Amino acid sequence: MSTLDLERFLPYRLNRVAAAVSEQLREVYGRKFGLTIPEWRVLATLAQLPRSTAREVGRHARLHKTKVSRAVQGLEERRWLSRAENPADRREEFLSLTPLGTTTYRAIVPDMSAFEDRLRAALGPDDMGAVLHALDRLEQVLGLEAPRQQD
Repeated sequence: MSTLDLERFLPYRLNRVAAAVSEQLREVYGRKFGLTIPEWRVLATLAQLPRSTAREVGRHARLHKTKVSRAVQGLEERRWLSRAENPADRREEFLSLTPLGTTTYRAIVPDMSAFEDRLRAALGPDDMGAVLHALDRLEQVLGLEAPRQQD
């Protein structure tokens, strides 16, 4: 029987790192703002890509549509998100952050940036560049769409 050496199996290692980063970041936005991981991802995506549809948010944030739907509902209940009908397709809605949602997002960003700064400092510029290059290549190999930039 074949076995995997998990400590050398790239998907396993990537998942461990992603889970650890996600959990540590959740301490920031979860403790201070009561956000779930999907709510944070939707909030952050809409801050970068205003007036997106739920489908676009899910694609960008790599979230299943049910998680997007629940996150949108939670953010809307807090009045951090609003919906507007898409006149070209009435089955679809555009999602946007409200002023309160934008204020909340901006309050979270400094702590998120500080976390990233700690990782960058621990890796140093050469390793950080290599990590970013490797992630770019992996996204390309896996056929992930390039993230849409804000207009």
